[in-house]
Amino acid sequence: MISLIAAIGKNNELGKKNELLWALPADMKHFRDTTRGHTVIMGQKTFESLDNPLPNRRNIVVTKSDSFTHEGIEISKSLEDTIRSFENTGEEVFVIGGGEIYRQTIDNANKLYITHVDETFSDADVFFPKIDESKWQKTKSELLKKDELNKYDLEFAEYMRK
Repeated sequence: MISLIAAIGKNNELGKKNELLWALPADMKHFRDTTRGHTVIMGQKTFESLDNPLPNRRNIVVTKSDSFTHEGIEISKSLEDTIRSFENTGEEVFVIGGGEIYRQTIDNANKLYITHVDETFSDADVFFPKIDESKWQKTKSELLKKDELNKYDLEFAEYMRK
């Protein structure tokens, strides 16, 4: 199963200059708990924003660079081939960004794990694809009110392909 996981603002904002637009400990915990023990697929820019492989996960980085390497990750030259290699395995695999990788995989995804951040960010330069409600059904929703650690109200939502 191919799943996309992301935190997005009200206008599908993801980030700016290869960084997140927010620091939300509740979302980071949700991300860790959801992806731990699974394979994560990301673009090179997303990996570079992390600095190191995510622990307790198989990290696959998609890149066009012939010289890019890093200890603890697997390199893929083809996102399409990587996604196809997980079809019919029964394994849930998480696409974790960035924006272009999400755009290329959303039509092949089975499930979306979306943290909706209740705020707009006008300076964003990377966006998540529009979630087409004719193709996706929200199957789970958990609300979290802002607090001293999390600056914005959050909704942890799951969507299944119709």
